[in-house]
Amino acid sequence: MNWIKESQMYNIYPLGFAGAPRENDFKLEYRLNKIYDWIDNFKKLGINTLVFNPVFESTRHGYDTIDYYKIDSRLGDNNSFKEICKTLHENGIRIILDGVFNHVGRDFFAFKDLQKNRENSQYCSWFMNLNFHGNNHYNDGFCYEGWAGHIDLVKLNLDNSQVSDHLIDAVKFWIKEFDIDGLRLDAADCINLDFFKRLRSACLSLKSDFWLYGEITSGDYNRWANDDVLHSVTNYECYKGIYSSHNDKNYFEIAHSLNRQFGSGGIYQNIYTFNFVDNHDVNRVASMLKEKRHLNNVYTILYTMPGVPCIYYGSEWALEGTRTAHSDYELRPCLDINNIPNPNYNLYNHICRLGKIRKALPALKYGNYKNINIKNEQLVFMRECDRQTVYVALNLSSDDYNIDFNVDGNGTFTDALTSEKFDANGYANIPLKPFSSRILVLNWDNQETDFNDETIIPVENNKPDGQSIGKIPVRIGKYCHYKGNEYEVIGIAKDSETLEELVVYRALYGEFELWVRNRLNFEEIIEVNGKPTRRFEPID
Repeated sequence: MNWIKESQMYNIYPLGFAGAPRENDFKLEYRLNKIYDWIDNFKKLGINTLVFNPVFESTRHGYDTIDYYKIDSRLGDNNSFKEICKTLHENGIRIILDGVFNHVGRDFFAFKDLQKNRENSQYCSWFMNLNFHGNNHYNDGFCYEGWAGHIDLVKLNLDNSQVSDHLIDAVKFWIKEFDIDGLRLDAADCINLDFFKRLRSACLSLKSDFWLYGEITSGDYNRWANDDVLHSVTNYECYKGIYSSHNDKNYFEIAHSLNRQFGSGGIYQNIYTFNFVDNHDVNRVASMLKEKRHLNNVYTILYTMPGVPCIYYGSEWALEGTRTAHSDYELRPCLDINNIPNPNYNLYNHICRLGKIRKALPALKYGNYKNINIKNEQLVFMRECDRQTVYVALNLSSDDYNIDFNVDGNGTFTDALTSEKFDANGYANIPLKPFSSRILVLNWDNQETDFNDETIIPVENNKPDGQSIGKIPVRIGKYCHYKGNEYEVIGIAKDSETLEELVVYRALYGEFELWVRNRLNFEEIIEVNGKPTRRFEPID
């Protein structure tokens, strides 16, 4: 399933993202259509897969499902969501939905029937530990099991074939109607494995490359992620290790976890884990770090460790947010792409570069893992595949540091983050600035891939000396690249698979090969030496 290894994911909590009311008023509002405004942002970040937390009709927060076959009216309807999925796919972005199958809300049709008909309800066997001799604080006249003691979340009996059929038929509906590409399985550690086996078989029968990953906070990941059950799980061990290694100034912690999981003899070498540094359930990483200047290194690790990286919406700008004893809503804000609060563009630009680098380097997607040099405040690890060797070096200290290590090979390192070159003849001594990282590629000379001298910033922020610079729609004619080379645009093409618009152009001097570049990228405004600059400037 290579598309997962090529994926860079982005996680959205739709009800918060879209600014939906906390209590469902059942008024139809197409709030999720704001996703269209974010597609350019996804492309700049290199995102090609979106993970949506619950989108189906619920009473409050999405995890108290009312109807598995209906998009939440606060977000839109089935037709509007179908169009969203179609547009995302046309832009080369796959879709993963949140499968909440452990429990439902009290407004779920089967539970409403139970309230009405009690012992005579045909749905008595749909719920766990139902007891008509007890009661609850809703005074239903019966008691039942709720997820983690929350009786608003009524636990389903997945051993009942009618229940599992209802849920699996819903997933088939999602695949057929919305053409989704995968599922996040909520509270996977609470669900019996036989249900997951049935679910996997049903999904793969409809879509052979469908991907299933489970929310697992602890335990042996192999229990859930294997050839019979799910494909992957959430990597909570490394989630914790990444931020706490920086807070404690102890890279030994994350190095130990990565080696334990993915090093030689590692216990999860066969699992392509779902990696993250924050999500809708945990404090944002910008709030967790004692030193905000560690953010770049946090994301360097996320993008260079084995597994698939995922960004939680807004965290690319270092948004902060913490949960309280009674609410997670601060973690799930409504965001306007044109008015992000206190954005950290240094981090944003760093993540944009990381997205390009990971896409360009096979070793970061397919390579094995090996620790090379571990110190409290510095770390070097290696990713290696048949085609490539990459060393990742990090310095969390506030001081300059030269890190030395033995190199498996001879030649030259190129730092993909800066384009600097260093000797790598069996031994390296690499300078690291404070709070910085390097992605050192051995004997790499890819002139077409340059991540150093450009950073991506929004047009509305391009105001040097009080002046602004705007995009110019591409047209047939001559252009000067910001590095000085001249080209001629000869046409606009469309990708036969994604319908993405591509600019076709040729070099005017020295080399006459044809080139193809994404139209948005061709028209993009970048920052060069601190000034906003058009990537390609019309000559006449």
